[in-house]
Amino acid sequence: MTRIGLVGLSVFAALAAMGAAAWISSWWWIAGVLFALLGMLGIWDLAQRRHSVLRNYPVIGHARFLMESIRPELQQYFVERNFDGRPFDRDVRSIVYERAKGTDAEEPYGTERDVYRPGHEFLVPSMAPCAVPRTPPRVRIGGPDCTQPYDMALLNVSAMSFGSLSANAVLALNAGAAAGHFAHDTGEGGLSEYHLRPGGDLVWEIGTGYFGCRTEDGGFDAAEFADKAAHDHVKCVSLKLSQGAKPGIGGVLPGPKVNAEIAQVRGVPQGRTVISPPYHRVFSTPRELVRFVARMRDLSGGKPTGFKLCLGSRRQFLAVCKAMLEEGTAPDFIIVDGAEGGTGAAPLEFADHVGAPLTDGLLTVHNALVGAGLRNRIKVGASGKIATGADLVKRLLQGADYGNSARAMMFAVGCIQAQRCHTNTCPTGVTTQNPRRARALDVGDKSVRVQRLQAATVASALQIMASMGVADPDQLRPHMLQRRVDPYTLRSLDEMYECLAPGQLLAEPPSSWAADWEAADPDHFTV
Repeated sequence: MTRIGLVGLSVFAALAAMGAAAWISSWWWIAGVLFALLGMLGIWDLAQRRHSVLRNYPVIGHARFLMESIRPELQQYFVERNFDGRPFDRDVRSIVYERAKGTDAEEPYGTERDVYRPGHEFLVPSMAPCAVPRTPPRVRIGGPDCTQPYDMALLNVSAMSFGSLSANAVLALNAGAAAGHFAHDTGEGGLSEYHLRPGGDLVWEIGTGYFGCRTEDGGFDAAEFADKAAHDHVKCVSLKLSQGAKPGIGGVLPGPKVNAEIAQVRGVPQGRTVISPPYHRVFSTPRELVRFVARMRDLSGGKPTGFKLCLGSRRQFLAVCKAMLEEGTAPDFIIVDGAEGGTGAAPLEFADHVGAPLTDGLLTVHNALVGAGLRNRIKVGASGKIATGADLVKRLLQGADYGNSARAMMFAVGCIQAQRCHTNTCPTGVTTQNPRRARALDVGDKSVRVQRLQAATVASALQIMASMGVADPDQLRPHMLQRRVDPYTLRSLDEMYECLAPGQLLAEPPSSWAADWEAADPDHFTV
């Protein structure tokens, strides 16, 4: 090695030694700062009185809260199987995402579900399948008192308010509905420019807060309602009595979400939590309900008008049927929301324990209307966990004329089931009023996904019906759905639920319905 090389090596070694010393010194300094911060955190943990875990396990106790905060993600991505996640399992989420993106939605190697487990359901295929209709059928909404009937698609966007959803999410849903020629329910949060701008058909929902047609003291403003209901994009008007996730209580929109724009749309103070009353001011009896629905139809210029509810008491619904008969008028449609539904925040006790599931509620409403001789003038919509073609077919054979979907449509615009809808921190911009988060949702791309999902889901439903030998949804019957009640026994839906004949309640009610029909009072909501 030359002298120049030795000198260069010496210089390099000296610089390296200096760098190592500086590196070690800097890391010791960083470590010292970290230890000081951890010491301060430990002192705070010992002094605070809110968390017992931290008082007993200072510093390391925070690991418990960290793991708890990421538990949903760990559960969803690493623990749960494809078919047992809640509220929607991975199989369902995947098929929705794939259909929304226009990619292949088929699965190889057979089902992963235990088909011998009690509760498993299957649709009955025919030995003589029929051709799939080239054009999806539509449902004419409008009874004898309606002068502007509307042809509803088999699947539509269910009620989700602006405020609960971001402006971009509402725009994407409505633009998708406009492109696919299906309806978009506004939810009870008012009629915003984001519902109107893309030009999609709207079902304007009015809740107990009367947002969008509200007086200063929180009552119903008939003049404002009539003015907005006359808009060309408003095709139907719906009065919300209750919703699936929280029947019997009003909706809640947290104060941080109530910005100036939402306050203006709803007619409420900015920044203050909005709590809808649990009851309506405009009626207190079944008869008054029926009269108010008729008044809404008149104020809207004869557009189809109905109401939405999560069923509770069968006797109370029969009282409404009696009121319809005595008043000589009826809603044009009734939307049945299942207790398993719900995009908004709700108390756990209500979400888990209050209200009838969709199957029970839908069959009860359908049979009550049939038995009272009213079914031929009232269309029935079903809302609650409709995400696939099979879901839609099941609801149609249980008595619905059409279906509404909320959370599947949220998946189409980017929802990942993070379950942070009420926190204003939605990671995909769907359920937030934070502009930075909401801008992540691209309206152009997501609106196409909404359109694709609706079209693919309806096409799947029609294909399933064709395999059952059914060319039209009106031909579906309860016996076409089988349920395993134990490992060895199958029963059809009509064997498990009593199906009434047209007008049967008026002529001779069956023993299982007689007491409720007799006690039903059109002038009282008696339980």
